[in-house]
Amino acid sequence: MQIHYLSEGNSVLNHFLGQIRNVNVHNDSMRFRRNIERIGEIMAYELSKELHYAPIEIQTPLGIKNTTEIKDQLVLCSILRAGLPLHLGFLNYFDNAENGFVSAFRHHPNNDDYFDILVQYQAIADINGKNLVLVDPMLATGQSIVAVYNKLMENGTPKEIHIAVVIAAPEGIAYLEEYLPEQCHLWVASLDEKLNEHRYIVPGLGDAGDLAYGNKL
Repeated sequence: MQIHYLSEGNSVLNHFLGQIRNVNVHNDSMRFRRNIERIGEIMAYELSKELHYAPIEIQTPLGIKNTTEIKDQLVLCSILRAGLPLHLGFLNYFDNAENGFVSAFRHHPNNDDYFDILVQYQAIADINGKNLVLVDPMLATGQSIVAVYNKLMENGTPKEIHIAVVIAAPEGIAYLEEYLPEQCHLWVASLDEKLNEHRYIVPGLGDAGDLAYGNKL
């Protein structure tokens, strides 16, 4: 797996990452969603450097300009519900992309720390021969992304696979490296320290879905 770490140098990305982690601004869900969206836009720009381009001619008012445009067909897919603001950030830049949405959540059958991943609802465009971009803010154990990936592969075979996450734990990255194809690209805005005993990211930011849309039952 080819891993791209995006926050190793100073940039406005780190500014937005700091704000989404800050408990003093967590009561402002609109600000949280907007910052996740901004992070998605920055990640989309970085990811765009790995896409394929075709030469084109543009007619301007004063002449012809030779330039390039994206040749790849993209399908953006987010994991509900936390992935929606990140999805929007990518869609702001890849406005011609097709889209998909999949629900996946931790199911605790014994009401303890053990969980499995339930993948239920999905609505996605044809992915055959296209670039699949799977986005989810948090990469904790990696089980949700692998479960969603396996479900999507029942629908076809993409040309390339890109996975974009805002915050990742080393354990989740190792899990993806074990269970996903080697040719996948993983885009990480920020790498954190570890998972805690409940398998949540530390220092992390809390529950991204709750911070974006309110507490769930």
